[in-house]
Amino acid sequence: MRRRTTSRTSRHTTRPSSHHRHRPPQEGQLLLRDVTVSYNRVPAVHHVSFHLDPMSCAGLIGPNGAGKTTLLKAVGGLLSLETGEIFFGGSSLKMGTSAGMRETIAYVPQRESVDWDFPITVRGLVEMGRYPALGAFGKFSEHDEEIVQESLSLVDLEEYAERQIKQLSGGQQQRAFLARAWAQQSQIYLLDEPFTGLDTNAKTALRTIMEKLRLSGKILICSHHDTSEVPALFSHVLFLNGELIASGPTSSVFTEENLEAAYSTPVFSGKH
Repeated sequence: MRRRTTSRTSRHTTRPSSHHRHRPPQEGQLLLRDVTVSYNRVPAVHHVSFHLDPMSCAGLIGPNGAGKTTLLKAVGGLLSLETGEIFFGGSSLKMGTSAGMRETIAYVPQRESVDWDFPITVRGLVEMGRYPALGAFGKFSEHDEEIVQESLSLVDLEEYAERQIKQLSGGQQQRAFLARAWAQQSQIYLLDEPFTGLDTNAKTALRTIMEKLRLSGKILICSHHDTSEVPALFSHVLFLNGELIASGPTSSVFTEENLEAAYSTPVFSGKH
């Protein structure tokens, strides 16, 4: 069930348009061109095209089953595309094929999908973010250690570095995964429902870190279900329900018209 927002903005609508399908990839820009992802030939997301520039924090908004997680995984190279291409900085990103892909994009899953009993400390989790850069036989250097420490400092978890991840609060767990993502030195951050289950203080802390990432020139895409929080959290909005309903700056795209369209459009599949 959709949550209606109390914020009424301009009724101007930025609809997806065909120019994205012919738009040349730009330096530093994430570009999706005609992306379709299917499960057993049933489309979960269908012919999605949009672009995001550096310093964008985009809220991926739509009802349950709209394809939000599917789209994040497709951008992250975790799912293959039935149609379309994904570009970053002028280069095509293929499904899980290269270290370049793994270093460029960091994916932070929903907390409910993580095995919190896994015997790893916060520091160990963050160190995993350096693995793609090390390669199969690489060893941690002083530079890698500096990045790990910088990542822990970014999310204010230095004093919790030796704790097992299950011992953290929900907000601290999300921050720990963001630290791992920062340790990858990625350019694109994909966060699947990062604010779910967090209290007000934890949300504020997470939002502060996300803003640091954005202002450092990164691109963030975050699936989110509470539409009342969208104007305060995101610079851009991607309305999705199987297909892209609208995309663009929050100030112009986050309208009642687009909310109604996103939450009434038929969903292609019901579980993704």
